[in-house]
Formats: sequence, C-alpha cells, structure tokens
Amino acid sequence: MRILILNHEFPPVGGGGGGAARDVAFVLAERGHEVVILTAHAQGLARVEQIGRLKIIRLPSLRRELHTASLLAMLAYIAAGVYAGLRLLHTRRPDVIQAHFAVPAGALAYILSKASSIPYVITSHLGDVPGGVPEKTDRWFKWVYPFTPRIWKDAARVVAVSEYTRELALEHYPVDIGVIPNGVDFNLIGDPSPAIHQPLQIVFSGRFVSQKNPVRVVEVLDGLKDLDWHCTMLGDGILRAEVEREIAGRGLQDRFTLTGWLEPEQVLEQFKQSDILFMPSRIEAFPVTGVYALAAGLAIVASRVSGYMDMVEHGVNGFLCEADDLHEMQKSLRVLLTSPKVREEAGRHSRRIARKFDIQSVTDQYEAMFMEVIQK
Repeated sequence: MRILILNHEFPPVGGGGGGAARDVAFVLAERGHEVVILTAHAQGLARVEQIGRLKIIRLPSLRRELHTASLLAMLAYIAAGVYAGLRLLHTRRPDVIQAHFAVPAGALAYILSKASSIPYVITSHLGDVPGGVPEKTDRWFKWVYPFTPRIWKDAARVVAVSEYTRELALEHYPVDIGVIPNGVDFNLIGDPSPAIHQPLQIVFSGRFVSQKNPVRVVEVLDGLKDLDWHCTMLGDGILRAEVEREIAGRGLQDRFTLTGWLEPEQVLEQFKQSDILFMPSRIEAFPVTGVYALAAGLAIVASRVSGYMDMVEHGVNGFLCEADDLHEMQKSLRVLLTSPKVREEAGRHSRRIARKFDIQSVTDQYEAMFMEVIQK
C-alpha cells in the first residue's frame, strides 16, 4: 500500500499523539508499505527525511514552540499541506490518506480527498473533539466547529484512541467510530529490571499544563517526606515556574529533578530507571506515557480518568484516584513506597497488561482498516 499520513505533530514536534503516529508509521514501513508523512517543520529539523520506506516531509509553519500549536499554526499547516499534498497526488498517488487529529489534519485530508477521490480515515486523539481539552481548544472550536462535521461524516473510517474519546466524539459527530489504542514497541524497552531502586524512583512525564496537573505531584509528595523517594519530572510547559516555586517553597529541592523536554528514547530510558509512574491528570485520552510505563513494568498511581482507566487495574498494577483527592493519592503511593512485595507484583501485572497494546497488534488493526477502505 501507499499510505499518506497527515499529522501536524511528529517527534520531536508535539506530544503523545505524534509519538503514537510515528510508531505505527515505522512498523507499516517495515512491513513493506510506502509511507509518506506530512508534518510541521521546526527549527533545526531536516525539511525532508527518508528512513527506509518511510519519508517525512516537514512543511513550513508558524509554529513557535515544539510542544504547543496555536490555531494560526494549524491553519498554516493546512495551507502548506494543500500545496505539498496536491503535488504528491500527481507524483506518487497514495492508496489511502490517514489524518491523525480531525483538526487540523482532518481538514487537510478532506481537501486532498475531494481533489483526488482518495479515501481518508481519521484517528481522533481527544484534543480534536469539542470539550476534549477545554483549556486548550474551547476558544478555537467556537470558530472551527461549524466546518468540522463534514470532515467526520465524509471520512471512510473514523477511529478514536480510547473509549472515552469515542463517546465524547459521538456527542458531536453521529458517525461510526471504532477504537484503536495507542501502542508501544516492546523492542525499544526490552525486559524491565525486577530490581527496586533505592531510593524508590517516582516519575511524572508530560506537558506542564493544567490538564496534566503537575503541581499536584509536588503537593502530594510533600505529605510523604517521611519516606525514602526521589521524583523525576519529565517535560516542560507554562506551569514549570509554578512547579519550581512549589518545590522550593516546601524545601524539596533535593527530592526532585526536572529534566525539561526529552526525546522518546530518553523517556524510555528514564522509565527503565524508575519504579512508580505518578500522573494526577485531570484529562487524558490514551496517554502513550502510560503504555510505556506498563511495558517498563512500573506500578502506576493515576487519576481516575479515561486513559488510565484502560491501563490500571485498581489494586492490581497500581491505583486509580480522584484527581482532586490529595489524601487518596498519598495513601496509594504510601502503599507502594512501603511494601516492596506489592510494588513488585504491580510491576509484573503492568507488564502483562501492556501486551494488549503491543505496537505490532495495533499496526495489524490499522493495516486491516486501510485494506478494507481501499478495497471498497
């Protein structure tokens, strides 16, 4: 198959959705499919990159930050994508177009499909659904929502990365929507070490934004100062300064390390050196961070939100807590920090659960969907 993938985020640009798209794209290329990705350019990146049968074309955009895209940057991606996409349609016509995120990639897929009669499919990652990430998208959905129903309706297939994302999308777009979760490449992680680190290593990974609730990490761990632990927070964002103030104000400078943004491979390496993933997120679709943690054999303490409800069996491989319940989070972490046997068992069960999200199985589902769409 010749597959054209559209995504305004592709590592190192973007977050978890970009990483999930990249992993599937690489497996599709390894299986012999010809894959071309149109994504956004950022300073320091090659405009065109060929990796085996995978070709990455980075389009000019107005994106100012690697991990945040404004509405203007999304519109610029669509405009540049129309020009580059139409050229591709004439030089190397794809069999199918896949859009990661209904906005903005779905709009670009719609335009290219209408110009060529090539079918397109949409993978929804929550931030492209009205109400999915309110603080991030509600303002610009007031402007774009009148144009989005047709994008969903005319897609040959639509899938969401979680059941929650699917249900929320159905409230706005009455179309058939399946679920294909994000996956992880077990070969990148290898066999996790059964050893428990001293002190126990707690890790948080994600954007420092309200959705991920990073300040709560400091607030919760402040109540566990009597125990031996160290917390590494991976990522960056607008709340970093507030996180740093909280750490300093509580005298926890020696207990925390803030790394800034890391490449996916560096995140995986950090997970291998950790024991517990702590994510007090307010909203999640299907976080790649969680899948990596499962595969690395970490116990997980997370909010009782959609993405982690698919990954955490409460009391088995970790604990689910209400996002605003500080004491429940402290209680759950205390169990894992004081009971090596419970933590070891949780890690073993995480590894078992991770098998459901193996990247090969996830790619099988995408491959079958593409074949079905092409053969219609």
